[in-house]
Amino acid sequence: MTVKVEVIEGGVPHNKILIAGLVSTLVCLYLTYLNVLTNTEMFSFFGGLAVVAALIWGSHTIKVLCSYGIGTGVPSAGMIAFGSGVMAMLLATKFGNLAPVVALVLAAVIGFILGYTANNILNMRIPAMVQALTEMAVVGAFTLMGFAALITGGFTFAGLTTGTVSVLGQTLLTNQQSFLGGCLIAVAFLLGAIAIQHPFNATLGPGWKQDRMLMLTAECGFLSMVVAAIMSFALISAGSAIISLIIALVGWAYTYKEYMILSKRDAAAWLDAKPIPDVEGH
Repeated sequence: MTVKVEVIEGGVPHNKILIAGLVSTLVCLYLTYLNVLTNTEMFSFFGGLAVVAALIWGSHTIKVLCSYGIGTGVPSAGMIAFGSGVMAMLLATKFGNLAPVVALVLAAVIGFILGYTANNILNMRIPAMVQALTEMAVVGAFTLMGFAALITGGFTFAGLTTGTVSVLGQTLLTNQQSFLGGCLIAVAFLLGAIAIQHPFNATLGPGWKQDRMLMLTAECGFLSMVVAAIMSFALISAGSAIISLIIALVGWAYTYKEYMILSKRDAAAWLDAKPIPDVEGH
C-alpha cells in the first residue's frame, strides 16, 4: 500500500511537460543532422539543448514518482534512468539517422519491463511506477544521445566509436580518441544522472514550487552542457566547440539568475511561518 504524500497543485500538468520534452528533444537531436548537410560541426550545440529539454522532462517525472512517499529513491531513479537508457542509446546508434526514434522505442520497452517488474514482482505497488520508469528510460537514452551529438557532432555508432589521430603527418583512425573508446560516455552518464536527480532533492519540502524546480533543472542542464562542451574540444573543431561553450554559458547564467529570483520569492513567502511547536515528551 502506498500513500501519496505530496500533490502537484497548479502549474503545468505532467502530460504537457512530457509531450513538450519529448518533441523538443527529438527536434533538437535531429537538428544536429545539419552538421552532415553543411559538412561542419557547428550545429553540435543542438545536442546540448536536447539534453536540457530531456532533463527538464525527466526531473518532473521524478517529482511525480517520488510524490508517493519514496523520496529516498530519487538517486536510484536517476541511476536506473541512465542505466536503462544507455542500453537503448547504444543499440539505437546502429540505425543511423533513425537512431533517436529507435532509442525512443527501445528505451520505452526497457523502462516498461523494469516498471512492471518493480510493481508486480518486487511488489512495490506504486501507481506511477510503470509510466515513470518508462519515461525515465527514454529520458536517459535521449540525454546520452544529446551529449554524444554535442561532443562528437553526431549520434551514429561509427562516429561514437572511431576517432582520428595524426602520426608523422598521416591521419589514422583510432578507437581510443572517441566518445566510447575515450570513456567520455561515463562522464556523460554521471553528468546527466546528477543533473536529473538534484533539482527535486534541492527543492522538495512544504515550499516546493514547480517553476523553481524546473528552472533549477535547466540550470543544472546548462551547467552539464558547459562541461560537455569543454570535452568536445578533443573531438570536434575548436570553432564548433566554442559555439557550444558560449551557448552553454549564456544559458547557465540566465537560468541561474532566474533560479535565484525564484528562490528569493519562495524564501520570502515563508518568513512569517510559525516554528514547529515543541511537543511535551518528545
